[in-house]
Amino acid sequence: MTKNNVINFQEKRKENIEKKRRTFERILFQNFLGAYTVIAADDTVYPVSLVDISHDGCLFQIPWDAQTDKRLPENKELKLRIYFTEDSYIPTIVHTRYAKAHTEKDGRTFMRYGCEFDKTMPSFTALKDFIDFMYSYAEHSAADRGDAVSYFL
Repeated sequence: MTKNNVINFQEKRKENIEKKRRTFERILFQNFLGAYTVIAADDTVYPVSLVDISHDGCLFQIPWDAQTDKRLPENKELKLRIYFTEDSYIPTIVHTRYAKAHTEKDGRTFMRYGCEFDKTMPSFTALKDFIDFMYSYAEHSAADRGDAVSYFL
């Protein structure tokens, strides 16, 4: 067997875990977690949709009309609320690092903002624990394939 045909199982495992984490995030963000941010100077709260989250930052999107909407500047500081219940959230601050237009399969257009967390905020400790859980869940969770085995009696 030549060196080019050798499979790197560690890399393949990492890819699979990352894929599971992103799938779990999408389900979690679409069905359970709400995210809102303060964008305007008048402290108006706007809903945003989280797309991805990591230890360093997050990616969120907002509906986008290129004709009328203005793009947020790079390095803009935003207050971000990540809701876990209807009336409780983890407050955090993010700084925009990039923006990119994204079109969904159904034709809807969004502006996606990649942001970096302000890790000096005391509330980041709770957010870090949540992110750690998501990574751990992706690594250790198993898919239910309809097995008839009972593990708990």
